[in-house]
Amino acid sequence: MKRKRIIFWTATIIVFLFEGLMPLGTLLFAPEYTNAGTEPLGYPDYFAYALVICKVLGATALMIPKLHPTIKEWAYAGLTFNLVFAFISHTVVDGNIAYMVMPIVIGAILAVSYIYNLKIISNDDHGGS
Repeated sequence: MKRKRIIFWTATIIVFLFEGLMPLGTLLFAPEYTNAGTEPLGYPDYFAYALVICKVLGATALMIPKLHPTIKEWAYAGLTFNLVFAFISHTVVDGNIAYMVMPIVIGAILAVSYIYNLKIISNDDHGGS
């Protein structure tokens, strides 16, 4: 069980850093770059701000251990949609392979977090330690 928790927390912290902390840091300390990733794709400026807020809320939800499972499911879903659409946007608009690969990598790490979260919940429900 300890191994499952280590894998879960490692993956979840990586997701939090990339999807929560980095966007928040940009918004707070370099707001002029908040829309640097969305503007070249043709999205309006307000979209970048909404995206940052949603990413921070979703990534933070994953970090709260006793949060209701339904809220965590929504957070995982929202972050997954964000990564899928980031991949699609970069594929269609700029075709930059680095911009296309990054959402896939973070999505894979998010999937590991999700799978191990389910394993931990399942084990806790069955009296595991």
